[in-house]
Amino acid sequence: MSIQEIDFSKTLSDDQVYESIMSHYSTLSKDWISHQWNWMNSVYRPFNDHYKYMIIISLIEKTLQFYDQMNIQYSYDEYYSKSYLQIDRFSITELCEKLDLPKETIRRKVIELENEGVITRNKKKIVIDRKAFDFVKPEQQIKFSSKYISLVSKALNKDKVYSKKPDQKIIENIIKKRFSLAWGWFYRMQIPLIIGYHKFFKDLTTFHIWGTVCMNQVLNVTDQLNSDKNKPSLDYFTTSNIVIENLGAETGISAMSISDMTKIPRATIIRKCKYLIKEDLIKLNKKKQYVLTTMNFRKILPYQAQIFKYKAKFIRKILNLLVIS
Repeated sequence: MSIQEIDFSKTLSDDQVYESIMSHYSTLSKDWISHQWNWMNSVYRPFNDHYKYMIIISLIEKTLQFYDQMNIQYSYDEYYSKSYLQIDRFSITELCEKLDLPKETIRRKVIELENEGVITRNKKKIVIDRKAFDFVKPEQQIKFSSKYISLVSKALNKDKVYSKKPDQKIIENIIKKRFSLAWGWFYRMQIPLIIGYHKFFKDLTTFHIWGTVCMNQVLNVTDQLNSDKNKPSLDYFTTSNIVIENLGAETGISAMSISDMTKIPRATIIRKCKYLIKEDLIKLNKKKQYVLTTMNFRKILPYQAQIFKYKAKFIRKILNLLVIS
């Protein structure tokens, strides 16, 4: 059997991917924001509770990490061939540290998940029952992720640091073929990334609502920026400064629209938006719609830039997987 030689000159580093993402931000941001907003909806909807889902995927991520350490890999179809998943042992303290939540919160939500039949403990055996809640296979999320990774690969081609030109379908196929490995990487991107926003906004529902306001405004701005296909891409800070200058601020979003889009109750949205207005993170425009503010959005920019390094690490791993496959 021949041994495959890896040409390391064709592989990517985290810094190369990060720099390309940041420098081509105006052309990549629309798909990334859609990617993350859809992900946040998928986090909230199974339980109408962000943290219960984060607990579940934290347990799954730990198990996927164990598979990786033991050199056990499952394809997408193999992984979902059973309606339950046996998970590695866990402790409340471990979950608290991973999710930056108080012990009493984690303990209460784990008990709720047990009462709902999602988690079952039988002596040392712990099982997650996928039938007990709306555990949708990440078919759509794989498509969103693959589309975005394909766009990043094109930016890397322009920067002459990556030679392959994988389309969305090729990336979908490699993720499904090496699913337990690739989706473990996906969770290791999303968990610290989302918990980072939890630390900034104090809770994930508030971040989800602010993110919806942000998405509405940024998409309007980037649609205008990208209307001329011959113009070069703008970097992260230039694009963000244009958003800050309130280009597109007249097209805000109402509490009812946010509720329709996220399925978060309207009363919760109004309450959380009052907090966001008090913290100068959003404001009401003349049409009584929510839009971003200037001052505190500037505070988020360097914070987001740091968080994007989790994204670069995940994309680098998937694109390098294509190099060695």
